[in-house]
Amino acid sequence: MTNQGDIWVLADDRAGNVGQCLGVAEALGRPFTVKSIAYDAWARLPNILRGASLLGVAAAGRAGLTAPWPRLVIAAGRRTAPVARWIKRQSGAKLVQIMDPGPGGRGDFDLIAMPRHDAGGVSGGRVLPITGAPHRVTAAKLAEAAALWRDRFAALPHPWVALIVGGDTRKRPFTPAMAADLGRRAAALAAGGSVLVTTSRRTSPQAEAALLENLPEPRFVHRWATGGDNPYFGLLALAERLVVTGDSVSMACEACASPAPVYLYAPDGWVVDKHARLHRQLYLQGYARPLPESGRADEAWSHPRLNAAADIAAAVERMLA
Repeated sequence: MTNQGDIWVLADDRAGNVGQCLGVAEALGRPFTVKSIAYDAWARLPNILRGASLLGVAAAGRAGLTAPWPRLVIAAGRRTAPVARWIKRQSGAKLVQIMDPGPGGRGDFDLIAMPRHDAGGVSGGRVLPITGAPHRVTAAKLAEAAALWRDRFAALPHPWVALIVGGDTRKRPFTPAMAADLGRRAAALAAGGSVLVTTSRRTSPQAEAALLENLPEPRFVHRWATGGDNPYFGLLALAERLVVTGDSVSMACEACASPAPVYLYAPDGWVVDKHARLHRQLYLQGYARPLPESGRADEAWSHPRLNAAADIAAAVERMLA
């Protein structure tokens, strides 16, 4: 593969899915082209009706889907599956799908990377089981972020405990009481050191206030709502301990690509079943541990780096060979 058009990444409006695709494409280390997919109202139809077609793709999204055709298409999520299948009809391209493309047409996909925490997943010779979700966190990106942020944190005493906070989801609120509890635990974990915290767009003002009330100085705080340089990758690179809320698959998996011990905050009944299954897998495989209620870590420990994107890329290389 030498031409830029040889690999297409289908990028729709689901940022998390796009990030997974880009992580795989970057892990391949080959040139690729991002094809933006915009949908219209017909995209709400089930895939079994959309078939291998551009039904549901708006005119702006169709414009870039022309020859020269790719040799490989990387996509994620069910709504991209009909588009990928249509491209294969035109070109004979190999199709790599992250997550189940849904019923109807699964046989068109040459490789399906199936997260183990997804219930009712497909199986078979073309299915690659993966732990967690692919991401774009690499050793090179962490080294770059460390160089950028190290001096900004230099005045803070060690240990540096990074606290990466999500928030409300469609089914579960992140309450001020939970935020206060998380703050107390993180502060205890950083006893004698500093907490470096970043919130997200899903962190409500009430939860953020309760969290910060329980995080004493010295500390570093980045509020998502106020903007500015986001220290997210700097925290992953430089933290000596990492605390992550369990409401996001991507945050948990990206944290497990860092060198620091990872603690997940997920009180009983808060996260959905799919996330709870992921947490159990991360604990069993030694990537993370539950954040102790006391907040105190009794021992130093390390974990392997979680990198599903590299696993998928290796499988793609074998497939193409």
